[in-house]
Amino acid sequence: MSGAALDQALLAAHAAADSPALVRLYTQAADQAEAGGRSDAAGFFLTQAFVFALEAGLPEGAALNSRLAAQGRSHPVAL
Repeated sequence: MSGAALDQALLAAHAAADSPALVRLYTQAADQAEAGGRSDAAGFFLTQAFVFALEAGLPEGAALNSRLAAQGRSHPVAL
């Protein structure tokens, strides 16, 4: 998904309060930022995905926490 389309999808997911979509889209944004060598942006997007996963009690939270911990951006959390 292009950057502009991803931005629009994120805005729509926020407007709809669609936590699963927010987790998926922020993870995708993190993957794209990481692929582009933008580690700080990737960390930001991963953090957003993690927070939405935690708030919604989604199982993706564990994998997101692991990725953040591997990057030194979080401590491992038992979920």
